This record gives sequence, structure tokens and C-alpha cells, in this order.
Amino acid sequence: MRIIAGTARGVRLATPKGEEVRPTLDRVRESLFNILTPRMSGARFLDLYAGTGANGIEALSRGAARSVFVDNDKRSIALIHENLERAKVASSGHCITGTLPNGLIGLIGGRESSFDIVFADPPYQQVDFPALLDALQAGGVLAQEGCIIIEHDARQEPPLDRAGFQCVRNVRYGQTSLSFFS
Repeated sequence: MRIIAGTARGVRLATPKGEEVRPTLDRVRESLFNILTPRMSGARFLDLYAGTGANGIEALSRGAARSVFVDNDKRSIALIHENLERAKVASSGHCITGTLPNGLIGLIGGRESSFDIVFADPPYQQVDFPALLDALQAGGVLAQEGCIIIEHDARQEPPLDRAGFQCVRNVRYGQTSLSFFS
């Protein structure tokens, strides 16, 4: 797995052994960031269920000002720290260990409390759109003109609206879908 574009283009990221973490495929990540390009410069990016940190690091490489990574596995957090160093963007990233989605409320505070882009890649068998969107709303983490992207199994239909968020776009890549909410 590598960073596709930007200042860290071509940097190979460390990946975990085994199948506990399912990183976003390079082609899906490339398509995602092609869609997000107009929003990226100076953006605050929240990477939920961060795994390797590839999405938040890709955001930093493409011009985001800050990325915050949240995962419940301390091994994933250590891997993200390593990958931030590999990409030479460690000063712009911050990691938080926390259980999602319920732990999102109150998890992020202070200067990192609102984000322009929130990306969530929960384990496919655990994607609970209502719970995740409700927690994001209750946590107040989305900036005024921000967007939420949830990666999920293409067979799962996202809600059209929930917790004040509307699904404005759904893009399918084989067995993977990205649903955009605003």
C-alpha cells in the first residue's frame, strides 16, 4: 500500500499482519481523493476506524492542514504513528485511541473539535449507519460546510437521511461503496 499523490507520493506504508485490518484499496482511495480535491487544501480531516492511517495520510499529502486518526486498537495507533513518520507528516497528525461510534461523543475536543471532512471505514460487518451518523451529530464534529464519507459493502444501502445528514452521493467500486453525507 502506498500514498498515491501529493507531497508523500509513492511512500510505502506499513501494514499489519493478518486480516484484522482491511485497508481501503488504492483505486478506491484514489477515486475518493479525486472527488475530494476541491475541498482538500487546508482541510481538517478526521479518519475514523483508521487502521493503517492511509486515508488521513493521503489527505495530508494532498494538502490537508491536519488529520486526526481514531482507532480502538493500540497496534493500529502504533502503525499510524510509524506511517506518519514514513510519510514525513507526523507534525500534522494526531492519534486517539477510542471505541466507535459510541465513544465519539466527547472523544475529540478543544482545537480539534470540528472537521471539514470525516471519513469512516468501519468493519463491513459492523457498519451501523444510524448509530454512526447519530454519534457524529451528537459529537458535533462536522464543520458547517463539511462532509462525511462512509466506506461500506456495496450490498448495504445507506439511509437517505439521518440525524440531519443527507446522503448526497453514493459511488460503487466493485464490492465497495462510498456514501457521501452533508
